[in-house]
Amino acid sequence: MKTLLLALRSLRNRRTTALLTISAIAISVALLLGVEKMRTAAREGFANTVSGVDLIVGARSGQLNLLLYSVFRVGDATANVSWQSYQKIARHPDVEWTIPISLGDSYRGFRVMGTTDQYFEHYRFAGERKMVFAAGRPFTDLYDAVIGADVAQQLGCKASSKIIIAHGLGNVSFAQHEDKPFTVVGVLERTGTPIDRTVHVGLEAITAIHIDWQSGMQALPGGRVSAEEARARDLTPESITAFMVGMRSKVMTFTMQRAINEYRQEPLLAIIPGVALTQLWNLVGIADTALMIVAAFVVLAGLLGMLTAILTSLNERRREMAILRSVGARPRHVFTLLVAETGMLASAGVAAGVAICYSLIFAGKPLLERRFGIFLDPGGLTGYDFAILGTIIVSALLIGVLPAWRAYRNTLSDGLTIRV
Repeated sequence: MKTLLLALRSLRNRRTTALLTISAIAISVALLLGVEKMRTAAREGFANTVSGVDLIVGARSGQLNLLLYSVFRVGDATANVSWQSYQKIARHPDVEWTIPISLGDSYRGFRVMGTTDQYFEHYRFAGERKMVFAAGRPFTDLYDAVIGADVAQQLGCKASSKIIIAHGLGNVSFAQHEDKPFTVVGVLERTGTPIDRTVHVGLEAITAIHIDWQSGMQALPGGRVSAEEARARDLTPESITAFMVGMRSKVMTFTMQRAINEYRQEPLLAIIPGVALTQLWNLVGIADTALMIVAAFVVLAGLLGMLTAILTSLNERRREMAILRSVGARPRHVFTLLVAETGMLASAGVAAGVAICYSLIFAGKPLLERRFGIFLDPGGLTGYDFAILGTIIVSALLIGVLPAWRAYRNTLSDGLTIRV
């Protein structure tokens, strides 16, 4: 206890150097802890891009391919799912709800997705979050459209804006559905998911805009169907790109998945989103690991800075150590004093770093959600966080052994010798 009090008084006498050292450690710890919190939030956000969906069904291809085009709007389906097969699965007594998805068109580089009102009712992200409208309402008319936050921000669209959907997925398309313009009736709040980059229209609207198209080309003027004429037609789609399934009982999920994968009428693939998302994260999560390594090196740099400061001050403190020895302090007391100082500096830096990190998280949380769709839950320090912080303090104590050993080696006569 006396050694700790002596170490505290010694640091107080060198308060400027001590505060600078604590600040360096605190900033590095705040960075490391902040990166870990962001990694956790990104991983959870990635895994929660779609929530509450038990199965995603599409044409038989690969698990990741189906996940990418149905959830992330990346890539294309190898084939479509017939409307008859979709209806048969949707009517199964174990199925509670389904969300059909039709892809293939775009609006100025953003994907257009045809779906039904079940999408707004049942689709969840980030746990149990529902889509919320920043302005407007869901689509009700055939030519209504609901846009995501990125579409609204980057293209300047808002409720009542007129948009013309392009045929195909290119950023620039010469095949436009100009005869059937859509009216934006709703703008969704930012979610941090592919919803933000999607234009949503009714499933029947996708059929309507393609009703007079054959092999990627619109019919000649004499055979075209106007927007009003399309309303009177049967707009039941022949096929859809994929669909999402919610089961009445989670226990039946694997049974239904196997039944769909063995479906004889056409080759279909059913995947469990959580499993596919974990597999995808294992492929793309290398970058956040690299970021964590960089943050760890920043902490190491802070600890080395502390070591440098203590080693530099040793020559100035030789007389202090000699006086301690002269009044009865043993070499082990001097050794313990130096180690205690490094432990105090590291502990104070860690505590300050945690305070800085959480202050920034609470201050920046609304901005991250509003501007970037990152839902950062501060929570408390986890066992992993405590392990990281404990490792930093232990590392500091080990680093402090070097200056402590040098002070231990200094003899009383060497400390009292005046060097010129």
